[in-house]
Amino acid sequence: MRDSLPPDGLFSGHQWRVAPRPFSLGTDLAEDFETLGRVLLQFYRAVNRLYRRSFEGKGWPWVAALLDQGKTPQVIELQRHQAFKQDIPRIIRPDILLTEGGYAISELDSVPGGVGLTQWLNQTYSGLGDSVLGGLNGMKDGFASVFGSSEPVHLMVSAESATYRPEMVWLAEQLGDRFQVRDTDFAGFAPGDSVYRFFELFDLPNIACADQLFSLATEKQIRVTPPPKPIFEEKLLFGLLWNRNLKEFWRQELGEAFFVRLLKIVPRTWVLDPEPLPPHGAYPELELTDWRQLKGLSQRDRDLILKVSGYSDIAWGARGVHLGSDLSVADWSVVVENALDAWNRSPYVLQRYHKPRVLQSEWYDFAIDQLKPMPSRARICPYYFVSGEGDAARPKLGGVLATLCPSDKKIIHGMTDAILAPCMV
Repeated sequence: MRDSLPPDGLFSGHQWRVAPRPFSLGTDLAEDFETLGRVLLQFYRAVNRLYRRSFEGKGWPWVAALLDQGKTPQVIELQRHQAFKQDIPRIIRPDILLTEGGYAISELDSVPGGVGLTQWLNQTYSGLGDSVLGGLNGMKDGFASVFGSSEPVHLMVSAESATYRPEMVWLAEQLGDRFQVRDTDFAGFAPGDSVYRFFELFDLPNIACADQLFSLATEKQIRVTPPPKPIFEEKLLFGLLWNRNLKEFWRQELGEAFFVRLLKIVPRTWVLDPEPLPPHGAYPELELTDWRQLKGLSQRDRDLILKVSGYSDIAWGARGVHLGSDLSVADWSVVVENALDAWNRSPYVLQRYHKPRVLQSEWYDFAIDQLKPMPSRARICPYYFVSGEGDAARPKLGGVLATLCPSDKKIIHGMTDAILAPCMV
């Protein structure tokens, strides 16, 4: 496995621990993941309708105001443009924590890293005889299916996303000459081309080709995915899912079964709006009447995650994520105050912390040529690729990536001490 790594690696400047076999999900969880993509695609469609109805004056005007908070006029104009009216992200990756009671989706990523990595893992372990979810080429074929028959396809990787450039270069090589990795000063677009936007929308000032790229896209000369809609990069979407004022909307747009299923697996989420409540008001379930009262909660009651919602350079990875019970009272108080101060620029959300259960895993230590046991906690990332147009579009599971961190780590993300492995039934 080590010797089959691409010469330039897959993550710039980052390594991980190698597992001797894929991570086993079990039959029930694997079957659940096969159907979860349909639920998440319908959720994205509903979010798109909710936002459009809001800014078009057809109800819930506060929704568009909330989702547009801190965005530039250029970005708001782009996401409201008629050319992108029905467009939603075509790669959907939930971040899933395995808990004692099942699993919880901590957030959704519409511009995910790891596509090339997971293809390499699936390909490598499959070649060694393991049966992985998605199979030998599920990730590669799924990624290609997003763009239909369009060619060429330009994979635009920003300096901000440079960590992931090697995996995208390797993936493009596997897909053939139709796919090319480009810097964001590339200007050679032609009618009929497709573009994969591997940069966040907060970073537009640093994307030299942004004006040309989106001008051609609004004219329908080229196609861009994910579309320039920062609503899909906001973690506060889960706060809207839990908002009582929108319950009937979600029930109607998702259907009862999908709505109930989402509420079971999405942690309770609140938007940290510093606007004062009336004296007789309180936030549901927390019974707080002012967000600054979070500072006075006991350590046990601070089993809460506070994180920036999106449209920020600290809104990806583990940056901008804070676990209340893991911080001192003084540090937690600073985090709460900073979150409230950031409201007009980058809203924060508060989320129930669903503690991942401890698992027994192992990795190979090349320094001593031995397998080593490691109690761990898991983040599971299924990748769903959406192909087809309009209502006929369907998601397909391309592969599943497991990130296994040492059990003493409270917030799970890619790190040098983590095991990265594909998943099997």
